[in-house]
Amino acid sequence: MFNWYHNLDNRERKTFYACFLGWATDAFDAQLFSFLIPTLIGLWAMTTAQAGWLGTSALISSAIGGWIAGILCDRFGRVPVMKLAIIWFTVFTIASGFANSFEQLLIARTLSGIGFGGEWAAGAVLIGETIRSEYRGKAVGTVQSAYAVGYGAAAIVSSLLFAALDPQIAWRWMFWLGAIPAVWVFLAMRGVKEPEVFVKSRKALAAAGTKVNPLAIFGSRHLKTTVLCSLLALGVQGGAFSILLWLPTLLKANFGLSTVAVGYYVFVLTFGSFIGYLVAAYLSDMIGRRRNFFLFTALNWITIPLFLYAPAVPALHLVLIFVLGFSLLGIYSALGPYFTELFPSAVRANGQAFSYNFGRAVGAFYPALIGVVSSTWQMPLREATLIAAMSAYVFVLLAVSMLPETNGRDLAEADADAEHDAPSRNGAPAPTA
Repeated sequence: MFNWYHNLDNRERKTFYACFLGWATDAFDAQLFSFLIPTLIGLWAMTTAQAGWLGTSALISSAIGGWIAGILCDRFGRVPVMKLAIIWFTVFTIASGFANSFEQLLIARTLSGIGFGGEWAAGAVLIGETIRSEYRGKAVGTVQSAYAVGYGAAAIVSSLLFAALDPQIAWRWMFWLGAIPAVWVFLAMRGVKEPEVFVKSRKALAAAGTKVNPLAIFGSRHLKTTVLCSLLALGVQGGAFSILLWLPTLLKANFGLSTVAVGYYVFVLTFGSFIGYLVAAYLSDMIGRRRNFFLFTALNWITIPLFLYAPAVPALHLVLIFVLGFSLLGIYSALGPYFTELFPSAVRANGQAFSYNFGRAVGAFYPALIGVVSSTWQMPLREATLIAAMSAYVFVLLAVSMLPETNGRDLAEADADAEHDAPSRNGAPAPTA
């Protein structure tokens, strides 16, 4: 089953390790905040709308940071940008633990988001370009499973801290401990080199004296791909954000769980997501990227309402939350390889980062919208969450139905095709831009 991993060369393995750790750290930070919402609502007397905006602010800033990182990656390289993002993320995650008010935490979380958004953008294109085509889906999908590792770590640390410490200090330690894994990622980046396909593309552009306009992804040659990839990312992330940010709150309200018990339930969801990531990674290579998205969308439409309206049977809750994690997060596995294969090297990081982070930014409004609707219209949180999550996956179906299948595409050949299709200058094909 893991023969592909043994066939990776030293360069591919180093990149795999670094990106795996990077995404696990990203996930730890994203998930730990969901555990803190009930505590902060009680300590600071926040409304659900304010709590929603705290989560949304980090997601929006991560989208901005991700796109900026994508542009910088195409200009300066994938590796230095990823290192810079890790440092930025670490500083402001620590700062979040020192906040003493809603406003202070809002600022710290917003700045922290810029860093982990940039980390994903750089890491996604780095791993996608480094791994050869026959293993790309499995390798990138397996790296995506690092999110489950990060989520699981957040669940365990949350349960331990809130069981051992007073809530008034436990939430601060969640942020401070969240910065530690970032140091490991930075150390793992030693020896990681730029992907060869990117180096060749940059040399070709330099030899031709061509500079790539950051807005090229909105030009006629790339606009359709950019728009459809953005819609795909919006659907995947809007559905996930709707559930994940409010999950601990929903578990407490619907199932009457304690903070410690919530951590155990989320751990089951995380284990389900880990299996989902791996299964989807293999399926994306076996049945193709498009069919993989169709399959997981259908599964989410079945699982989400079953979970939200499950009767009060603890054993059933555990089964459903496992399946929820499998479908809700497993669908992410094909995003990385699919986006890498859809954009040429000259604009790959830019296009991939914009698309993913557009989806992240707009999808980030889903939790806030749920909070506002629940508070303003007096709609039960469960119903507001269901409507938001189910509607998001319509964008997945719309985008995938109009995008091509790319499974097995060689990136060097894709660059050659893009260069051949580019407008000519003095009778010669122009470099990809």
